[in-house]
Amino acid sequence: MKLRQKIMSVASILLLIILFAGCGKNKLSDESTAERIKQSDKIVWGVKNDTKLFGLMNIETRQVEGFDIDIAKAITKEILGSSKKADFVEVTSKTRIPLLKNGNIDAIIATMTISDERKKQVDFSDIYFKAGQSLLVKKGSDVKTVADLNNGKTVLAVKGSTSAENIRKAAPQAKVLELENYAEAFTALQSDQGEAMTTDNSILMGMAAENPGYVLTGGNFTDEPYGIAINKGQKEFQVQINQALEKITKDGTYNKIYKKWFNEESK
Repeated sequence: MKLRQKIMSVASILLLIILFAGCGKNKLSDESTAERIKQSDKIVWGVKNDTKLFGLMNIETRQVEGFDIDIAKAITKEILGSSKKADFVEVTSKTRIPLLKNGNIDAIIATMTISDERKKQVDFSDIYFKAGQSLLVKKGSDVKTVADLNNGKTVLAVKGSTSAENIRKAAPQAKVLELENYAEAFTALQSDQGEAMTTDNSILMGMAAENPGYVLTGGNFTDEPYGIAINKGQKEFQVQINQALEKITKDGTYNKIYKKWFNEESK
């Protein structure tokens, strides 16, 4: 009986040690991001690799290129002194927040719409790109506006994006087919699995530029500004990003990058 009590006491002590050890161990995402990037001398950005104009992998150079990439480099230069101190990790609409929460990346700059729902999980920078949701269709399509989707037509969207939520509200009678990423959604549009594809107008503009047989239609039916997402509670890092954004806007760097990718002046 005494032996059993001793074993139970030892087991209880070991359990307490394990629990206290776990409590004392901080997650990487809970540490100061501003301090971490200062120590590592780099900023790890979560970016898209499949989004024309914003973040797209160049097959020849094996480098990701786009508006988001250049803005991230400009911000990194302002904070750490060199654009070469920007590292990039591929994310999707589904993986970007988990990767941020786990501390795998320091910030997300990946065509990410600022929303009240997302603000429950992350903090955002000031708006860095004004976007709105639109529709992409084949030339000659009878879909001219969002209202035309209510006749039982199928619209394609990406899983985990606000686009799928918004189109259900704007066209409640439409059928919504959700795909893993933009490439799959556009392939589905090409193979007539849906009459329209929906996401931010900026992304659809890139697709239309590469595929002359497709056009944007109906204008924007939402206001979907993009922000840079960081872990909650990282006020110092948030201030650094906002100050850098303000600086590159005032000195013309932002407009130069905007014109490079969209062939027009920023508004």
